[in-house]
Amino acid sequence: MAVKMRLTRMGDKKSPFYRIVVADSRVGRDGAYIDKVGHYNPIAQPAEIVVDAEKAKAWLAKGVQPTDTVKNILVNQGVIPKPTKLSPAKTKVRKSK
Repeated sequence: MAVKMRLTRMGDKKSPFYRIVVADSRVGRDGAYIDKVGHYNPIAQPAEIVVDAEKAKAWLAKGVQPTDTVKNILVNQGVIPKPTKLSPAKTKVRKSK
């Protein structure tokens, strides 16, 4: 079973509110989830981010893979250390003439 830490959308039309949840990757975006780790409100000024660091670290220790957005949120909140490289270097292979 592939388990991911991802966002699930809540809130009304044009006023999104997201929960940070641990869910099976095969379930839909707003489907059933295993555990709620926190929430994220991008509408608030400044954006409101609440993360239960202990829960997040426990799930990450069990092998849960965060999505890119959740990973950025966890890095900004100090739950996980910032990686030195966020993405691999892109190189172009040139053909010799």
